[in-house]
Amino acid sequence: QVQLVESGGGLVQAGGSLRLSCAASGLTFNPYAMGWFRQAPGKEREFVATISWSGTSTSYANSVKGRFTISRDNAKNTVYLQMNSLKPEDTAVYTCAARAGSASYSQYEYPHWGQGTQVTVSS
Repeated sequence: QVQLVESGGGLVQAGGSLRLSCAASGLTFNPYAMGWFRQAPGKEREFVATISWSGTSTSYANSVKGRFTISRDNAKNTVYLQMNSLKPEDTAVYTCAARAGSASYSQYEYPHWGQGTQVTVSS
């Protein structure tokens, strides 16, 4: 059974930083890509970042490009999202997801999801 557990969320002031982690277990297929998505209150879930199995291919939403960095440690089955220069509009529940194959920005291509972690950025 696939399980994805996020951690690292919290309350931070605008301009601050947070690092989210997503620990995966039960993933018996290789390679698998990982993605981060977020959903703000009253809004649709949106793509944030994705990373390939090798880590050599990454992609970001325009709204976070240059501020967020996705990375992974396959030995620990963990993917990270380093978030710098946070803005109030980054406030959302951040959720990681996993899929077999290549990285993807489409949430519909991810069958495995975590429960999410709240990130709140105060102005």
